[in-house]
Amino acid sequence: MGKSFKIAFIARLVFILQWLIFLTCKKIYKGDKVDQISNVILFWHGRLALMPFAFRHFGKKGKKAYVMISHHRDGEQIARIIKLFGLDTVRGSTSKGASTALRSAFKILDENHDVVITPDGPRGPYHSISDGAVLLAQKKNVKIRILNYEARNFWEFKSWDKMILPKP
Repeated sequence: MGKSFKIAFIARLVFILQWLIFLTCKKIYKGDKVDQISNVILFWHGRLALMPFAFRHFGKKGKKAYVMISHHRDGEQIARIIKLFGLDTVRGSTSKGASTALRSAFKILDENHDVVITPDGPRGPYHSISDGAVLLAQKKNVKIRILNYEARNFWEFKSWDKMILPKP
């Protein structure tokens, strides 16, 4: 089995599992939809599992969003899953490809699309906002919007970001 096939297979499997979990969870939404103008949207790395659903709810229909994803090995897997949700990606992180990613993000915001960032990822520290997201919003004079979800019953992974996966 080729590496590319394996990545694509795992991405589809995770995508299906995410949908199954989402469909079996009770949801209560709070807050307003994102503005029609460009936004920098932030969410914690540990909430990545169901974040595409939160964006589907709070995002504007027909408006594009680009999720910033690292060049690391696991970033490729995440990028494939994100694309299955109909979101676009921009690749780069604070440690690799930062300047290219920042230039791409500037262009995306100029085109009136949203840039979605995990400000504490891909390596932490836990719930610490990196300068890049704030700098991006300041330079382009756009709003920072926060997306989050909580769960009463969940599995918590033993990882630096304390990733949670809601129980059905």
